[in-house]
Amino acid sequence: MILSASGWRKVFAASGNEQDKNKEITEESKAISIVAGAVFFEYIKELTNQENPVIAVGMDTRPTGEAIVEGILKSLVSKGAIVQYCGVTSAPEIMSFAKKLDGFIYVSASHNPIGHNGIKFGINDGGVLSAKENAKIIQKFNTILDDDIQLNEYIKKANSCSSSELKTVYQTKDSSKFNALNSYRDFAKETITGTNNKEYQADFFGILHNYIAENPIGVVCDFNGSSRYQSIDRDFFKENNINFYTINEFEISHEIIPEAENLCYVQQEMERLQKEGFKDAVLGYMPDCDGDRGNIVYWDENQQKSIILKAQEVFSLSVLAELTYSIWQNSNSSNQTETSFKPAVAVNCPTSMRINEIVETLGGQLFRAEVGEANVVNLAREKRQQGFTVRILGEGSNGGTITYPAAVRDPLNTIFAIIKLLLLKENGLYELWCNKANIKYNPNFSLTDILDSLPKYTTTGVSEPRAVLKVKQSNHQILKGNFQKVFESEWKSKQSELNKNYGICSYEAITTNGTTETCNIADFSTSNTGGLKILFKDSKNTPIAFIWMRGSQTEPVFRIMCDVKGNNPEMEKALLEWETKMIEAADK
Repeated sequence: MILSASGWRKVFAASGNEQDKNKEITEESKAISIVAGAVFFEYIKELTNQENPVIAVGMDTRPTGEAIVEGILKSLVSKGAIVQYCGVTSAPEIMSFAKKLDGFIYVSASHNPIGHNGIKFGINDGGVLSAKENAKIIQKFNTILDDDIQLNEYIKKANSCSSSELKTVYQTKDSSKFNALNSYRDFAKETITGTNNKEYQADFFGILHNYIAENPIGVVCDFNGSSRYQSIDRDFFKENNINFYTINEFEISHEIIPEAENLCYVQQEMERLQKEGFKDAVLGYMPDCDGDRGNIVYWDENQQKSIILKAQEVFSLSVLAELTYSIWQNSNSSNQTETSFKPAVAVNCPTSMRINEIVETLGGQLFRAEVGEANVVNLAREKRQQGFTVRILGEGSNGGTITYPAAVRDPLNTIFAIIKLLLLKENGLYELWCNKANIKYNPNFSLTDILDSLPKYTTTGVSEPRAVLKVKQSNHQILKGNFQKVFESEWKSKQSELNKNYGICSYEAITTNGTTETCNIADFSTSNTGGLKILFKDSKNTPIAFIWMRGSQTEPVFRIMCDVKGNNPEMEKALLEWETKMIEAADK
């Protein structure tokens, strides 16, 4: 099993085939489920000092989910937990519901193939456990699995749980699900508006409804059989007068990861709707299985066709929207002075440098963490404690938008961030951006105009085959130490060529470990299992490109990427190929 703060994952399908759609899991996997539930209960009990902590349990729509949940529920019931079992639920839904409880266990493998599954844990802060806290559970989990006597005791106790209490947990599933949906709906309104003030929320959505009455908006969703089909999406769009068009509601019809190769189904449906006269169908999304991520398709009025946005473009739009919204809110608030308002954005290490330009233009500060949602969320929390207003955060490399006070990605927040940009024409968010960026403002702007105004970069897609390597060296600290030797030798021989061809004059090595970014490092191996970035600069010491690497904590792969300023695919391709060759040499 891969055990990380982002989730514990493996192929749970009994056959061991990651594409297997069968429900069966092995006895070993049932044991894993039981122990996972038990160690989390013991953690929550100690944390809350409660004999009977209240724990929400849910799952995405993977076939093996029910069998895994059964083991977890038996374990929790046998230990005396008060269980709120929600059945199929999206990650943002169960995490918002758990804010009123003591914690949650969520069975999902996010975007991994259908035969995979996994388990996520969290308390009542709206997100998954931090790496530090998750490590405590992992240690106990491994200790039990290494001791056959202990393991058998845990299994025996879980299997002898009260059948009547377990039956009650299943029978009250519908009421728990109802409460989870209501919690999520209320929290979505708070997140979108940036306040829990009901009067402000009513005013905001009133403006939204007036705008939509004059500018109808329709959203196309490829549910791909995900947990979001059983969440609030349909009703939430309907109550906000947004037409909602859906495909693949009930079954996982294609690969789960919401990258360009799978967004084509939304793209095709949008074009079909447009041809049939549904001219309001201008935005679309496809969530992954746990429903915390959804990248975007939009209708380009100029080209008269649907366009799949790249992950980094989606995140750029969200940052532009929510950072300007935060500034707009602050300028209309009497609660903050201009000096106390310190806007900031938290992102992961491989997020494109286009975000640097957007944030700097708007007068904010940018902070970077290691890859992993928990790392970025915790970095944002640290910065808020230091007095920064961190309204928007996330991992640009996968397009995931996290909007405070949420602590998890959510496609609804991404869609409404874009709608916010379109919403206010006079003294609105896009006009604010244009004024700051010295761009001529067109009051009749479209989403295409907004996209054209963003800084231009060429970035490797996270799901591209060339962004994933298989390496033999399992110790990534050694691998990166070897890479440094190869890189420094290559730099000496290629420096003049890099300067001549791409304007690269110098470099800086940067590491990210957890919430800490360290610049100007001398020893590449200190990045250990974290991120390693080589930042390239021009003659003015301005960053113009970077290459990046890190071993995945949720999949058995080594990820790489390249980011280049401007529309320069040749440079991006060349630098990524160079990085690949150097890693392959280091791996020998």
